Amino acid sequence: MDEILHLEKEFKSKIDQSDNLHKIEQVKSEAFGKNGKIGELFKKITTLQGEDRKNFASNLNKLKDNINNLINSKISLFEQEEINKKLSEDRIDVTLPGRPITFGKIHPVTQVIDEVTAIFGEIGFLVAEGPDVENEYNNFTALNTPPHHPARDMHDTFYLGQNKEILLRTHTSPVQIRTMMSGKPPFKIIAPGRTYRCDSDQTHTPMFHQVEGLHIDKNVNMGHLKGVLDYFIKKFFEVDKIKMRFRPSHFPFTEPSAEVDIGYELKDGKIVIGEGDKWLEILGCGMVHPNVLKNCKVNTSVYQGYAFGIGIDRLAMLKYGINDLRSFFETDVRWLEHYGFDPLDIPANYRGYSR
Repeated sequence: MDEILHLEKEFKSKIDQSDNLHKIEQVKSEAFGKNGKIGELFKKITTLQGEDRKNFASNLNKLKDNINNLINSKISLFEQEEINKKLSEDRIDVTLPGRPITFGKIHPVTQVIDEVTAIFGEIGFLVAEGPDVENEYNNFTALNTPPHHPARDMHDTFYLGQNKEILLRTHTSPVQIRTMMSGKPPFKIIAPGRTYRCDSDQTHTPMFHQVEGLHIDKNVNMGHLKGVLDYFIKKFFEVDKIKMRFRPSHFPFTEPSAEVDIGYELKDGKIVIGEGDKWLEILGCGMVHPNVLKNCKVNTSVYQGYAFGIGIDRLAMLKYGINDLRSFFETDVRWLEHYGFDPLDIPANYRGYSR
């Protein structure tokens, strides 16, 4: 009994003297650890007999519970003090005004790409992509562009190197070549993306955006092309009727070729698409030239098709009343705040469409 009372007095003194969490943990280890003093006393029970054994075990259990409760109380006290200290040091002043939240805007070019992709997706066109840095064959030769064509001149094309074999693509038509050479017909794709030409003024920039379409299958004709473009223009400009005409033109990669004009009129200084007696050129198109199909190993006795190309930046200017193409790329946040689109306010037809 004296041994138990002595041990109780010793540990109470050590608990009282412990002034931090580390020290009280040391006392706990000394009492109840692997070689703790209270644990060693429990081994002594086996050496006692009868009533002495019973009384010793009872008193030892009381000592164990008493010391354990005192230690746990002290640990809880130190833990609460630590929490209070952190709260006092890291407190947040809830009376301070909140930080302003700045919401981003969708760029008009991105918006138009999403709209165009969604509209053509409704009628079965898949999206195809290709690299901005192209080889001369895909960009010119495979598209039936002769060596002397002006588009190949240094002042029109960004060549990478002196041999003119690598360049920044001048249109997204190389994606059509890559698509046809990597698979078998039928093909029904659109290819939106960046393109590059040496030009800069109010309606031209060295880097701009195009979307090109290609549909190759059996018995595809100009009537199908006209129907697709009629559907697209009505959906994009949100009009029920559209005046559209095909004007004969020339492109190396299509035969016959046509420029597409749509009717418009001016109202209060703004262009109104679909009405009036004025005409506005909007895109180029035609039936894919047999030489292009042959270059891509497509059997011209079985398959034919059409292609078209549209300037995405020009579409954005017409639909959203933007006068200068250069402003698209000047990174003016004020301009984007005015012409940009709220991501949470996109028309239902285009929301959630994944390219």
